[in-house]
Amino acid sequence: MAWFLLALAGAFEIAFTTAIRFTGGFTRFWPSAAVLLLAAISILLVAKASETIPLGTAYAAWGGIGALGTVFVGIFYFDEPATTWRLVFLATLIGSIAGLKLVTE
Repeated sequence: MAWFLLALAGAFEIAFTTAIRFTGGFTRFWPSAAVLLLAAISILLVAKASETIPLGTAYAAWGGIGALGTVFVGIFYFDEPATTWRLVFLATLIGSIAGLKLVTE
């Protein structure tokens, strides 16, 4: 259950980091409010997951899931480049997150 909560926290992190793009530098109220709400939910979920998963592992996986997802959103929705090196390092990140899950009891 903790890993599910952590994955959900990562999904909310992807949502809030993507929403930042629409805030106009936090000058637009509703997008800015959405960022704060989504971020709060994400942090609450990672805090709950870290009750069972070691804190360092939970934080690293949460950040990795968020970074990975945000890069994919950038590539698929905002036409950001998908260079070979970006994809190599994303694969490394995926392997690192999977490795953390495998070595965590």
